Amino acid sequence: MEPLRIHSNLLNGILEILKESFSSKIYAHRIIENQLKSKKKWGSRDRAFVARHSYEMIRWWRLLWFLKGEESSLSKDKLNELFEVYRSWAIEKTLCTPKDLSIGIAQSYAPWFDKIAKKELGKEWVSISQALNEEANVILRVNTLKTTKGELLKILSAEGIESRETQISAEAIVLKKRKNLKNLTSFKSGLFEIQDGGSQLIPNFLNPVEGDKIIDCCSGAGGKALSLAAKINNRGEILCIDTNRKKLKELESRANRAGVTCIKTLHYKNEKDLQKISNWSSKLLLDVPCSGTGVIRRDVDIKWKLNPKILADTIELQQEILDTYSSLLKPGGILIYATCSILPSENEDQIYEFLNRNKTVFELQKQKRLSPMNEDSDGYYVAVLKKIKD
Repeated sequence: MEPLRIHSNLLNGILEILKESFSSKIYAHRIIENQLKSKKKWGSRDRAFVARHSYEMIRWWRLLWFLKGEESSLSKDKLNELFEVYRSWAIEKTLCTPKDLSIGIAQSYAPWFDKIAKKELGKEWVSISQALNEEANVILRVNTLKTTKGELLKILSAEGIESRETQISAEAIVLKKRKNLKNLTSFKSGLFEIQDGGSQLIPNFLNPVEGDKIIDCCSGAGGKALSLAAKINNRGEILCIDTNRKKLKELESRANRAGVTCIKTLHYKNEKDLQKISNWSSKLLLDVPCSGTGVIRRDVDIKWKLNPKILADTIELQQEILDTYSSLLKPGGILIYATCSILPSENEDQIYEFLNRNKTVFELQKQKRLSPMNEDSDGYYVAVLKKIKD
C-alpha cells in the first residue's frame, strides 16, 4: 500500500471528528455528515477520504493507542501523533501489529465488552469480533410496489451506479462501490430503500400475506414496515407504533415516497394508547431497542458509546416491551421478537425468561441467528412465538 498522504485541512477535519465523537453522545455518522456539510470547498474525493479514515480510526481506537503505548487522549497534539501511528499501521497492518494480542486489543473492543462477549459467545467471539470490523456493504431493498430487481439493476446502471445481485434476500441488491444515493432519481422516486440484507429477511418470519393486520411495535423510521407493505402488496393494514414522534414523521415521508398506502402510525405515550388495539392483530413485530452490537461495522462507535449500564437498562426495557405488547396479540397469533444484537442476554436468554413468565400463553416455534460473518448481513436474532391463549 502506498504511503497515506494528507493535506492539513483534511487532517484537521478528521481530528475534529475524532474529538467530537469521543466527547459527545452523538454518533459518528451524524458528526461526519455535519462536518462534510460545513466544508463547502471539499471535493468528493476529499469527503470520501475524511469519512473513510475517521471511521477507521474510530474502529481501531483501542489498538491504535496500544500501538502508541499511551492512554487515550483528545488533545490535538496527541490526536496528531495518533494519526501518524494510524498512517504507519494502515500501510502494513501485519508488520505493525504484534502477534498473540488479546481479542480485545487486536480487534479493538472495550475491555468490559470483550469480557462479556467472551463469556456469552465463547469461541464464536473470535470470528464474530473480526467480522464486525469488516467494512459493511451498502445494500438496497427493491421496492416491488414500483419495480423489479431486474429493472432496478438496469436503472442504477444508467445512473452510473455499479451493483450486483445477492442471495441474502430476494429483493436485495449490493453496490460494488459506495456512492451517495439520495440525489438519484431512482431513490427520489421510491424505487428502493437502503436496508441491510439480514434486516430484509426479518419480515419474512411473519409470513405476511394480503389482507393481514400487522402491528410493528417499535417501528422507528419504518424500514421493516415498508418491506411488509410491499410483501402484502399494499392490501392490508400495518400499524406502526413508536415513542419517537420524529421517527414516525420520517416513516410517513418514506411511505409516501415508496407509494405505501397501508401504513398508519401511532405515537405511544402510555399504555392507554394500546387499549383500542388489543386483539386487533394476529401478527406482531417486536424489533426491540437493543445494544446494536450486531451492526458495529456500520455504527463503529457503538464499540465505545455502549457501557454496562446502558446494556443492563436495555435488557430491562426489552423485558418491559415484551410483557406490554405481547398482550395485544390475538390467541393463535404470531409474535416476532428481533434484535440487531450478537449477545444471548438480549436474545435467547430474553426469550426463555419471557416463556418462563408465560408458560401457558406462548410457545416458541422457531429462533434463528443471522450472522455478521455473512458479508451481506449484519448480526441479528429472530424468535417466532405463537400465542396459545389469552
